[in-house]
Parts: sequence; C-alpha cells; structure tokens
Amino acid sequence: MAVKIRLRRMGQKKAPFYRIIVADSRSPRDGRFIAEIGTYDPNLEPSAITVNEEEAKKWLANGAQPTEVVSRIFKTAGITK
Repeated sequence: MAVKIRLRRMGQKKAPFYRIIVADSRSPRDGRFIAEIGTYDPNLEPSAITVNEEEAKKWLANGAQPTEVVSRIFKTAGITK
C-alpha cells in the first residue's frame, strides 16, 4: 500500500483551507484517510501553517511520500526527514 501525505480541501467555495492528511494513494482527495497531522490556510497573510512535527516525522520515517506542495509546507515549517 502506497501512503501519501497530501492536502484535503475544506472550507467554503472560493475560501478554501486545507488539512494535511496521511492517506492511501488510491483514495480520493477528500475521501478516506489514515491520520490528520496538520492544517494549512493560504487565505491569511502570511499563510497559517500548523503541523504536528512528531507525527509528520513518524510517517516520513515509515515511508509515506509527501506531495510537492506538502514538501514545501514541511520545508517552511522546518520538518525534514
């Protein structure tokens, strides 16, 4: 099973915010997920990012692959493998 760390879209139309989730790569964007490890709100200036660093590092160590956007979010939050 390929596990990805990706964004799940939430919020109203034209005012999205995102939850950073760990999910099976075959599940839909807003579908079933394994764990929620943070949030990302691009509507605020500067963008609001909250990440559970311990959970993120645990999933990265277990082989979960972050998407490109989540990789950038982790980089700004100071999370590396």
